[in-house]
Amino acid sequence: MYEQSLYEIIEPVKKTTISRLNKGKKWKRGYNKEHDVVVLSSTGQIGEIYNIQGLHIALPKAPKDIHSNKSKKWEQLEKPSVLKKIKTIFDWKAYPEEQKEQWHEYIDEEFNRREEGFWFNNNGKPTYITGTHYMYLQWSKIDVGAPDFREANRLFFIFWEACKVDSRCYGMCYLKNRRSGFSFMSSAETVNLATISSDSRYGILSKSGADAKKMFTDKVVPISINYPFFFKPIQDGMDRPKSELAYRVPASKFTRKKIDTNEKLEEIKGLDTTIDWKNTGDNSYDGEKLALLVHDESGKWERPDNILNNWRVTKTCLRLGSKIIGKCMMGSTSNSLDKGGENFKKLYNNSDVTKRNKNGQTKSGLYSLFIPMEWNFEGFIDEFGQPVFSTPESDVCGPDGELIDVGVIDHWQNEVDGLKEDQDGLNEFYRQFPRTTEHAFRDETKNSLFNLTKIYEQIDYNEGVMDSSAVTVGSFAWSGGVKDTRVVFNPDPNGRFKISWVPNGPMQNRVVIKNGVKYPGNEHVGALGCDSYDISGTVDGRGSNGSLHGLTKFSMEDAPPNHFFLEYIARPQTAEIFFEDVLMACIFYGMPLLAENNKPRLLYYFKRRGYRGFSMNRPDKVWNKLSTTEKEIGGIPNSSEDIKQAHAAAIEMYINDFVGAKPNGEYGNIYFNDTLNDWAKFDINKRTKFDAAISSGLAIMACNRHLYYPRAEKQKSKVNLTISRYSNKGYYSKIIE
Repeated sequence: MYEQSLYEIIEPVKKTTISRLNKGKKWKRGYNKEHDVVVLSSTGQIGEIYNIQGLHIALPKAPKDIHSNKSKKWEQLEKPSVLKKIKTIFDWKAYPEEQKEQWHEYIDEEFNRREEGFWFNNNGKPTYITGTHYMYLQWSKIDVGAPDFREANRLFFIFWEACKVDSRCYGMCYLKNRRSGFSFMSSAETVNLATISSDSRYGILSKSGADAKKMFTDKVVPISINYPFFFKPIQDGMDRPKSELAYRVPASKFTRKKIDTNEKLEEIKGLDTTIDWKNTGDNSYDGEKLALLVHDESGKWERPDNILNNWRVTKTCLRLGSKIIGKCMMGSTSNSLDKGGENFKKLYNNSDVTKRNKNGQTKSGLYSLFIPMEWNFEGFIDEFGQPVFSTPESDVCGPDGELIDVGVIDHWQNEVDGLKEDQDGLNEFYRQFPRTTEHAFRDETKNSLFNLTKIYEQIDYNEGVMDSSAVTVGSFAWSGGVKDTRVVFNPDPNGRFKISWVPNGPMQNRVVIKNGVKYPGNEHVGALGCDSYDISGTVDGRGSNGSLHGLTKFSMEDAPPNHFFLEYIARPQTAEIFFEDVLMACIFYGMPLLAENNKPRLLYYFKRRGYRGFSMNRPDKVWNKLSTTEKEIGGIPNSSEDIKQAHAAAIEMYINDFVGAKPNGEYGNIYFNDTLNDWAKFDINKRTKFDAAISSGLAIMACNRHLYYPRAEKQKSKVNLTISRYSNKGYYSKIIE
């Protein structure tokens, strides 16, 4: 049974507080800092509060009278046939005054719905859609005519509305599946906002200038043309422009007749608002002031164009000083990583609403939203707009009346099974129709040094077990705050460590003292590998992370064999905090550490604290062949080509033996997807970019150090098997030479 939901109804505010503030109509539209919710209501009253991927959104309070059709589902409201004949505001002015009054109430109501949203009965459930969503469903014309109502789109528009009213937010970064309707929805929103705004500019970008132009001419312009007269401002230029849609009064010529007759014309005011598109480039819209920027296909910008560079430029078009005056509506599927996907992935990850700076903003300023494929897959949406996840037991029909006799997840899995032998085809299918963000950012297999098939098998498996307690996030600390005593692990969602195995009580903090030096007591159980750094800060603030991994080997102890049990990828404020984290992890697990000694501060830190015995010597040399520094602090260099090759071979060996599906149907037990993704992208010629791959490879080498131990060549002397011959002439035998 499918259980995943795109949202949950939460109660971050006490019901008594909501009731009290509702009574006084005290809820203001926008971000409410006191209760940490984004309020959509403009009536001063709120209802249910949604949590959509970390963003808390307060919906308007449901009214007593909710619109209901006989079918109890969404249907476009009837449009008066008389008003259809009125095409422009000039036709309306010419309309008889006595007949206008009967339509004033209808027109006012449409403007209210556009501003406040709309409630309707959907299969017996009161359902709220935003004003933008209402304009999309009721008044927008798309390629198939009128859009269908979909629950996924409802939540999309609710999230977008929260982005619009949240003063901290620059807009949304939407990771989508193919043909989910984003281009039409963003085009509809562009027209909706442009037709109620004065002195504003709205821009469109896509993966190429031709794509941006096509979106403008095929989507934006037709939606604008089909608006009713009371929503349509005066337009300048052609009815179907190719480059700019201008809502302004056309310039009129002065004629001699007008001057001679002193003719007076009624002054007509326009919005002076425009919608246009630009060619794709890093500096598109540089220096311009925008009320809305639509970024379509932003995950498909290929070199030399860079979506990250462009966003740094266009972000400044949406603000004046610290005040955000415009929003960005960004959405896309993702290309493979080397064809624009990697930059979009960085932008998406930097838009996590749960990770904010002290100004309350994400790194990018945007809010990320991902809607899995199964929520918005064409052909598997029922007549009420709900996804058909599992194969139905009774008849279910779509909006077009066609029977849906299989669930979308079964259909998707059948496609996946059919592509198992074509990994690049499978990864392309995953990117187009992702069920997880891991699917959305899949890379091509031909670009990887390692077996991507096994890596992605493991990632897919991990996605299915992450709801269980496979991985715990937390921090290590000294017991009672006293250093060099016992180390304890404290679960903490903000911790820097991820662990998937904890040794039993007697195995924890197992330290052996020899000649005043502390040694690990669980050296036979496993080891840790570390990619360290020496400098606390960098000029640009983009230094690499410190990385630590723990791996077990086969032993008779109560420990899972060949199991990556620890992952740490972080860069604390100071290098000393990182060093202490590494030291505490080694002591807690009682295992030795193999670290690169070209960044020696970590290893000197261990020595000063009396833990030189925890630092492994390089396994490829005997003691008397080590350098003076290597004898002093241990570690292994990363400059040698032999070491680089051995390191990569160690990872390759582990992946082939212990990652992904096994012949017995079981899967590997490395549950750290960040590490798996680092392996997938690993480039042996650019090793410094892959912190997790470096430290995990060192952990594998440490656990298999017997494979690298030098074996001295034995000098074998030749055995002389020559048989001497003798001459027996005379009294004595003589050897014949």
